[in-house]
Amino acid sequence: MRQIPEVVLGKIATITMGTSPKGENYNSEGNGMPLLNGPTEFGLIHPACTLFTTDSKKECKKDDLIFCVRGSTTGRMNWADKQYSLGRGVCSIRGATPMDTKYIRYCIELKLGALLKLSGGATFPNLTGNDLSTFSIPYPPHRYKIAAILSAYDDLIENNMRRIRILEEMAQILYREWFVKFRFPGHEKVRMVESEIGIVPEGWEVKKLGDVVTLHRGKSYRTPDLVDEGGIPFLNLKCIERGGGFRYDGVKRFQGEYKPTQTAKTGDIIVAVTDMTQERRLVAHAARVHIIGNDFAVMSMDLVKIEPNTEVSKDYLHGVLRFSDFSQEVRQHANGVNVLHLNPSQIQEFKFALPPTELRNLYAELCASAYQECDVLHAKNANLRRTRDLLLPKLISGEVDVEKIEIRMSDRR
Repeated sequence: MRQIPEVVLGKIATITMGTSPKGENYNSEGNGMPLLNGPTEFGLIHPACTLFTTDSKKECKKDDLIFCVRGSTTGRMNWADKQYSLGRGVCSIRGATPMDTKYIRYCIELKLGALLKLSGGATFPNLTGNDLSTFSIPYPPHRYKIAAILSAYDDLIENNMRRIRILEEMAQILYREWFVKFRFPGHEKVRMVESEIGIVPEGWEVKKLGDVVTLHRGKSYRTPDLVDEGGIPFLNLKCIERGGGFRYDGVKRFQGEYKPTQTAKTGDIIVAVTDMTQERRLVAHAARVHIIGNDFAVMSMDLVKIEPNTEVSKDYLHGVLRFSDFSQEVRQHANGVNVLHLNPSQIQEFKFALPPTELRNLYAELCASAYQECDVLHAKNANLRRTRDLLLPKLISGEVDVEKIEIRMSDRR
């Protein structure tokens, strides 16, 4: 195998270390530039900011790689889909072309362990601009081809994620139309009446969530219980998207004892009862567990599984927890200084109007096929990620030779 030349990042990339603006210039009304302080604002691919600043100090550009440089999340990455203000917890990395930036990202993924060691082995590493600038990566002559091959997998994953979002939006629109705006089939013939939670259709019962569900708390675990390989899938706080939804890339592996009540399977609904973001973007937000490569997964104590009784279906319950005002109302009961904690009993106290059996079952039936398609797409993405991760070291090391492979470099610019 031929020797692969190396180069330090500072010679092939522009690295911009973030600087946090003053707090008095923050706002959530959209004034100024969207602000990235750290991975709290990260999505699966692109950031999803809720804070803005009118006094930006450092910015990234569209197509830059955004890289976390501080704390336990050092090494997490996102792609910039537009210009962002960069806080002190992140930096941006930009190669000479978008394809160069993609190649740099794959090299960082491959050598992330070595990069993190530059912080001196601290429990919560902090990387400096010099650490990044002097870090060496492989730099073969056919790096554009390598980036093109690997990014083809990422493009398929992103396309599947867009399809998943569309399917979930369809379920949300239908839920809000029928059960929030009360424009359900036949609503013209139903009288609206006063109730303890406001005006609701006649015949709909006001229930507490605890009347129709059972809650199961996850397992308290130790760091040695988590393993890199083997074990059982482990659902934790990182499996909850900001604002609700399931993050497959948050699944870890667990090896230890657990109770049956501390497990969840595909189609189950989990809710976060802990949050490290003071903006309450996780706590009281729900996710439907997608295919996880096992018959079941163990849950962490930061989550509760919400199991419906025979009166309601899981697909209807998912709508209540995701698309009603459940999270907005319940998350206000979470408290704590650095970490927010929600007493699960507050989940049980949430009140809602329960529609007739036929109507909620019709909604569940219409959503079932959409959720099944989401499961299929998540499974495809899991296979794509596995294949890409297997190819990554082989391509960059030269074990798989790309020299004679014909690839059209459409975005080599």
